[in-house]
Amino acid sequence: MSVPKLTSTQWLICTIAALGFAFDIYELLMLPLIVKPALASLGGVGPDGVPLLLPGSPAFTQWARILFFVPALAGGIFGLLGGYLTDRLGRRRVLTYSILLYAFSAFAAGFSQNLYQLLFFRCLVFIGVCVEFVAAVAWLAELFTDKVQREKVLGYTQAFSSVGGLMVAGANVLAARWALDLPAIHGGHEAWRYTLISGVIPALPLILIRPFLPESPEWARKKSEGTLRRPSIRELFAPELIKTTVLTTLLFAGSYGIAFGAIQQLPQILGAQALNSPNEAGHAVMINTAKAAVGKAVQEAKAAGQPEIPAGKKRQIGGNASDEAVAKITFWQEIGGMMGRLALAVLAVVIISRRKLFRVFQLPSLIFVPLLFWWISGQLGNPDSLGLIKIGIFLAGFLVVAQFSFWGNYIPLVFPMHLRGTGESFAANIGGRILGTAAAWITLTLAASDKPDPARIAIVGACVAAGYALLAAILTQFLPEPKHEDSLH
Repeated sequence: MSVPKLTSTQWLICTIAALGFAFDIYELLMLPLIVKPALASLGGVGPDGVPLLLPGSPAFTQWARILFFVPALAGGIFGLLGGYLTDRLGRRRVLTYSILLYAFSAFAAGFSQNLYQLLFFRCLVFIGVCVEFVAAVAWLAELFTDKVQREKVLGYTQAFSSVGGLMVAGANVLAARWALDLPAIHGGHEAWRYTLISGVIPALPLILIRPFLPESPEWARKKSEGTLRRPSIRELFAPELIKTTVLTTLLFAGSYGIAFGAIQQLPQILGAQALNSPNEAGHAVMINTAKAAVGKAVQEAKAAGQPEIPAGKKRQIGGNASDEAVAKITFWQEIGGMMGRLALAVLAVVIISRRKLFRVFQLPSLIFVPLLFWWISGQLGNPDSLGLIKIGIFLAGFLVVAQFSFWGNYIPLVFPMHLRGTGESFAANIGGRILGTAAAWITLTLAASDKPDPARIAIVGACVAAGYALLAAILTQFLPEPKHEDSLH
């Protein structure tokens, strides 16, 4: 039987869903890219002009943990409520408002004047992202009734999540490159602010497209007939669903734990830190890049007869150059992630067993990611290692990010319609956003030291990723196979 062709309305649906998925990851991956310069900027400086919040210091560790985990906690809790509202109010309505929430919150975060404002707006961003993912997956799964078409639509639209990762890396590169030419924000030209502000982009086309988006027809029919059952979080733990709920939650956490425990710490591991001080750290290439940018700016100022560049502006110049170089490395991670998502989309149609499909990516990640970060810990002083780091992070992205797409394809098949948003939200938000993202908190806590020590972060990240991956590998053997894939109604 041939797969039905997409109508113009269905193409529009796929477009807005892909845009939503792309900017979900765009917003989430901002933090690893901007956390170091944001904390250095908003945390104040000491008498010697060196920022008080440098990677590895107790104060930096405390705030980095807060910014990684508190928004995830808020997103998980309110995201669970969003899943409930998705089942009560409809998929399209919740999808639309969640995208608007995270887009305008990201924009506002770029104007933060202190760490508490940044934390508040990052919490709103996370809430919007956590709700949007659940609403979008439920919406797509119910709009496309043909099994093969549904698998392809869910797989390929989720692949745009990695496009979002590429876009945020590109936005950070452009912001770092053009920061000094952009309008000043609070008297400075810091690249991290412009990167955050760019998060408003998805709101603009959505405002125009929303009137043309249909609701899930089956959900709308049952709602109008009065046959749609009321969702209940308690029902997720009924005898027939408790195994599915618990396993999807813990396995979702395993996938996210590998990413946040190790892969998302790469900017902190490689980026130049504490330049021109005894505690200078980071990858050799990033340190040299930052120093070269500062030296060039100093020479240009002298040649132009300008006054000596203040220490604060030197930090901005060096930090922007280092951030740009690190962002280029994350391109490789996101390209790998996109290829992994595309591979998952293809294999989802070919491999019947969902458990076997998941293991194609999960088991190699259990071995490869911890070994990669352990190896990186010994390569920070070797400028020739950067090429191999790019290849390694590409493969890590391929193996881990594909697992995220798997859950978008799998979870709608194992929860009934009236609990689909609630069930997806519990697994994605309690599992992924809270338990999984907690891996970043664990890594940063165990890697804390008095002096910047990126090698320690890499080693701890390797151990944390291994722990999450091993637990997930053990639990996968109990993952239920969907019973009724041909019908989601």
